[in-house]
Amino acid sequence: MFKRKTFFVTGCAGFIGSHVAERLLSLGHLVYGMDNLDPFYPREIKEENLSILAAYPNFHFEECSLQDLKDCRWVAGGVTFDCIIHLAAKAGVRPSIERPGDYIKSNILGTQAVIDLAEEIQCKDILFASSSSIYGNLSTLPFDEEMNVSKPISPYAYTKRANELQLFEAHHRLGLNVCCLRFFTVFGPRQRPDLAICKFIDLIKRGQPITLYGDGSTRRDYTFVDDIVDGVLSATSFLARGASHYEIINLGGGEPITLSTMAYLLYEKLGETPKIEYHPMQEGDVNYTHANITKACNLLQYEPKVSFSKGLDLYIKWLAQHE
Repeated sequence: MFKRKTFFVTGCAGFIGSHVAERLLSLGHLVYGMDNLDPFYPREIKEENLSILAAYPNFHFEECSLQDLKDCRWVAGGVTFDCIIHLAAKAGVRPSIERPGDYIKSNILGTQAVIDLAEEIQCKDILFASSSSIYGNLSTLPFDEEMNVSKPISPYAYTKRANELQLFEAHHRLGLNVCCLRFFTVFGPRQRPDLAICKFIDLIKRGQPITLYGDGSTRRDYTFVDDIVDGVLSATSFLARGASHYEIINLGGGEPITLSTMAYLLYEKLGETPKIEYHPMQEGDVNYTHANITKACNLLQYEPKVSFSKGLDLYIKWLAQHE
């Protein structure tokens, strides 16, 4: 029998957040969402995402920052949640190097505000969006959750690791049931415009050359957004089983793709002649990402279904429909 649940989704207007919220709503759950509509990329993109969610009568939204969570009208009105899905964060590896203080404020202080809210309203289940950036430039592949991740190479990465530690302390002190999901290079419809695949497609369509940093041999474990959403929902079910958990789990595609392969595949799918410029690696970039997803398979029955090539087809089709 279906049991409707009430979820609080932070960052619900963003790329991954809007997909997670939409899936929950389509299943009949109640979703309370917040987002500060950060100008990191155009506000209208997030407003378009919100318009999709607003079509569901069981969606409620408030524009606010993480630090102002206690001022949300639902909190003041006594709404309680079965699970908090904490996806809000200040994104971007390279910008974090330029403005680390902004990332400390948003990601670390913001996550503490989420923990404080959970304690206040006695919500025991928190699902947190961590990042593969935490692994830095570890040389052993694939990355598994037991590796030493004490050497981050960007402020963004160290804030995400700090968040995991914050949530472990909250699990220990407050008995919170926590699942930290380390996402690996998510792509697909509604993708942020600053991410490589989106930028490359735009440049290729306009006949402009694309820039690859390094020699093209760096590899990323690309994960289609629908697979990530499957993992998130499985994790909420895992948390709901009742035991007191603290788990860190990789969610990846499991098949790393080189940067040059990704670029040439885009040219092939768009029917254009490659125009590629090579530049030195940028500060904060990692050489490889590759998720060991054994733990996700065992605990969450996670099984990525969309290959990188198929995901590109779906994304390019979506872009064509939204031009």
